[in-house]
Amino acid sequence: MANNYNELIKIGDKEYKYVLGLMSGTSLDGLDLALCKVKGTGYETDLEIINFQTVEYEDKFRDEIRKVFAKPDACIQDVCFLDQLVATKHSQIINDTILEWQLSSDLIDIIASHGQTVYHAPGHFHENKAYGNITLQVGDGDFIAQNTGIITASDFRQKHIAAGGEGAPLALYGDVCLFSNQVTDRILLNIGGIANFTYLPKLEGISSDFPFSTDTGPGNTLMDAYMRYVFGKEFDRDAKVAESGVVNEQLLKSLMENPFFDLHFPKTTGPELFNLEYLFDKIQSSVNAIIPVDVMATLNRFSVLSITEGLEGYANPGTEIFISGGGAHNPLLMDQLKLRFPNSGFKNTKVLGVDGDAKEAVLFAVLANELLFGDPKSYPYFGENMPKTTMGKLSFP
Repeated sequence: MANNYNELIKIGDKEYKYVLGLMSGTSLDGLDLALCKVKGTGYETDLEIINFQTVEYEDKFRDEIRKVFAKPDACIQDVCFLDQLVATKHSQIINDTILEWQLSSDLIDIIASHGQTVYHAPGHFHENKAYGNITLQVGDGDFIAQNTGIITASDFRQKHIAAGGEGAPLALYGDVCLFSNQVTDRILLNIGGIANFTYLPKLEGISSDFPFSTDTGPGNTLMDAYMRYVFGKEFDRDAKVAESGVVNEQLLKSLMENPFFDLHFPKTTGPELFNLEYLFDKIQSSVNAIIPVDVMATLNRFSVLSITEGLEGYANPGTEIFISGGGAHNPLLMDQLKLRFPNSGFKNTKVLGVDGDAKEAVLFAVLANELLFGDPKSYPYFGENMPKTTMGKLSFP
């Protein structure tokens, strides 16, 4: 134990910490790795991305995850298998990438591993009054620490739930540290499998607004699932399929008819709700027949509409909007968002020093830095659903 303690003291004495942030989202496209050089904490966080890379998953690995992904009746043995499989796979990717970057693993002070979410169910979704919000990420931190020889922080979302939150979105904590601005209100919009945004009111002056982060609904998850089901492709590259279709207004209206959209911010959701079963139920109840390209056009517009309704009231004239996530590469989706908020710009977070594709991995690097060295008392008041707390568990090699 003394050796582990001394190692943490040694890291803490460094002016700069090297943190490797990992992110694997609900899109299951691959593992994002962001090696960050970090100084300070809270509002004083100074971060530089040294290297960033996304390592694409093989189809076989994706299939193993999908055996249990977002399935309430998943086999517990399969979940246990996957916990080790994801950790072992991520460890291999880490070791290979460090070699590819021509770096020594001794340079890296800590790994910040998000893991792979396989089930996320806020209380408003599962409605079992005996329990609160629940979430599960697999890819055990002990396996990663043992296989890489690097201290690993993991399992970030459980502490958030234990402190009264929903376990997501956690972007708020990193966004506040990295992107708060003295004189301008900002929105950080991330369009991954699920779309979410962080609202950062300007720091200067007295404001009744508090920063918060919330999901808005589907980002890419329904479009990607339908593309796999009908077209046998992982996603709609350049929105070519959606652009060739016509939006079905009846289906669009039906898709928007869900109690989730009436909940107050902050709120979370996932593919446990917005999945193919949800889509097919809405098609059956709202339209007699519809061709696949029109379904894709409607799903694209569904993501746009749920995002824009979420942003209304916050994306005011003068508010800067910064975009990240896979949805930023969907030209049809982005064109529609810009039409609805013509004065907001929609710049990639790259202009703030963090490439939009790397942002989530970077944010978990920030969370690991806060876990070790941050002071939650210095955070602004987030509201009852965004508690003042650091998150993550430590695993030593």
